[in-house]
Amino acid sequence: MLKDHNSHITNDKKSLLFLSTECESLVMSFDGRLLTGVSVFLAVADAGNFAKAADVLGVTPSGVSRSIGRLETRMGVRLFDRTPRSVALTEEGRLFRLQALPLVAGLEEAAATAAGSAAAVAGRLRVSIDPWFARMVLAPQLPRLTEKYPDLKIDLMTTNARDDMMSGFDVAVRFGSTNAGSLIARKLLDIRVITCAAPAYLEKLGEPVRPEEISGHEVILFRDPETGRAFPWEFHRGGEVVSVKVDGRIIFDDPSAAIAACMAGQGIFQSLEIGLDPWLKSGGLRQILKDWSDEHYPLYAYHPARHLPPAKVRAFLDFVQQIAKEKARDG
Repeated sequence: MLKDHNSHITNDKKSLLFLSTECESLVMSFDGRLLTGVSVFLAVADAGNFAKAADVLGVTPSGVSRSIGRLETRMGVRLFDRTPRSVALTEEGRLFRLQALPLVAGLEEAAATAAGSAAAVAGRLRVSIDPWFARMVLAPQLPRLTEKYPDLKIDLMTTNARDDMMSGFDVAVRFGSTNAGSLIARKLLDIRVITCAAPAYLEKLGEPVRPEEISGHEVILFRDPETGRAFPWEFHRGGEVVSVKVDGRIIFDDPSAAIAACMAGQGIFQSLEIGLDPWLKSGGLRQILKDWSDEHYPLYAYHPARHLPPAKVRAFLDFVQQIAKEKARDG
């Protein structure tokens, strides 16, 4: 079994080395047909089949098929496994896509700069963003951004995953501590962590008045996307920190679902305060242990480490920071 595992790792390294060498070879022998082939390849990878990619590109499905065939012949590898209705990336295709995306994005940026749009907020902005922030903060404010920049198009993908979070994206927005690596990280906000429950739950089981009393209650857990485990429960008051051992029966990785369960009376939940104001004001949720809510959690935006990011990236970062501060101030 170990031998098979090592063989798999070796094969992956060989494939990556081959594709890296092949990419260098392709760049050295670059022509317009190569760029067309790579663009078609990325369109098919995104669309999932030749017909949908053809619609996006404004060509025929047979034209897409021929372009992919020429690219595969030139590279000497099979990029897609084909069925009558769909296509799937091979391992070589997956690795090639990871390498091709930033190269094509760089070409697009170079073309935009040459055209003078580096100083203009225009073009397509690809954003990978935390689902809770996207729903509760960004989405209701998007008309302000699109009205201000009518030539800007925004492609949003909601996820809290951190692996390859910049793959194919211009900007990523995530809660939690930063491990930027080669990326530029910009702190947008520090957000308070509060503890809340449904009034019906508290009427039935009582309201804790000390952090230690939480251990006797049903709690709703939330999975840390960095570790894959449930967040530990802590309560902060000034410089004092109390850790409480909890044993909840339900764990979520979607804050919207966790809030819904909390409102239904499933248990007590620790949540970021941002976005909770509608439920707190309506009485659907009640904050408890208010004196123990000094813990804060950061929100960061990430972008590639360029000397000067494009105007569309700078405009988006400024906008997100502004609306995050407004939301935190207004509740």
